[in-house]
Amino acid sequence: MNPRSVSGINTSVSTSWLQLTVKAPSAALDAISNFLIERGSPGVVIKKNEVQAFFARPAKSAFLKRDVQHFLRAMRGIYPGVGEEGPHWALLQERDWHNSWRRFFQPQKVGKSLWISPPWVTPPELTQRHVIAIEPGMAFGTGSHPTTRTCLEFLEEVLVSLKPVNPSVLDVGTGSGILAIAVAKLGARRVLAVDNDPIALEVARANIRLNRAQQNVKLSHVALSRLRGSFEVVVANLTAETIVGLAQALREKASRHGYLILSGILKPKAREVSRRFAPKPFELVYQKSQREWTTLLLGRKN
Repeated sequence: MNPRSVSGINTSVSTSWLQLTVKAPSAALDAISNFLIERGSPGVVIKKNEVQAFFARPAKSAFLKRDVQHFLRAMRGIYPGVGEEGPHWALLQERDWHNSWRRFFQPQKVGKSLWISPPWVTPPELTQRHVIAIEPGMAFGTGSHPTTRTCLEFLEEVLVSLKPVNPSVLDVGTGSGILAIAVAKLGARRVLAVDNDPIALEVARANIRLNRAQQNVKLSHVALSRLRGSFEVVVANLTAETIVGLAQALREKASRHGYLILSGILKPKAREVSRRFAPKPFELVYQKSQREWTTLLLGRKN
């Protein structure tokens, strides 16, 4: 389940909400989710073969429903089975929307030492894990998506392998800031989180404050190619196409003996991405796939 791009909405004003449910093959879920977010949904939940989206009820909801129908019809030509049962619309009152949304966010263990939780849930008093509180906002990264989870697992493994060195880390496309906060809690001495989306930076800044990680994590909107210096660990949870476009800059930002963690890659694209970095100047250390997604861990050669 992947709660994604959630609110940031002022819910102090009572309103009603439309909940849309669309059945579709798993390969089509991200494309449908992106369309619904672009169409104005502040909340999308990806479940198995299903997308649920929430819309503040527009005055002319008929136009919204028409646009969704047209999009699903077009998607059906690419992914047979999309929306064949028809989109299902339900009307929710404010309190029902609030409860419907929050129930999708539950605390979860990630790796050997991380605990990811929404801020309204109190973590167990005896947990020995690093607690990361993430306020769902209009940016990607709550810890539920396979790419985020695998990045967190790889980061944990790399930071353990680098001890006693407390490495510097570059988080490219930080989104909610979850990866930057995690490595700060895991002992990274310097973390730079970059994103070209001002909304993502706003959400990340709030999450960094919430986790009291301001001393270790710095935010920037500077383009990757213009950043100075190198880092022992560079993580980029983007898309295959974006990673390929940034390949030269990503290679340059990883220091000697450094690591690259690349994610957001659909399985069929994994080999193409890997070839841009390995066998020179990196070697593929490990790759892990969950559902349709692949994450690569690469180490820079001597």
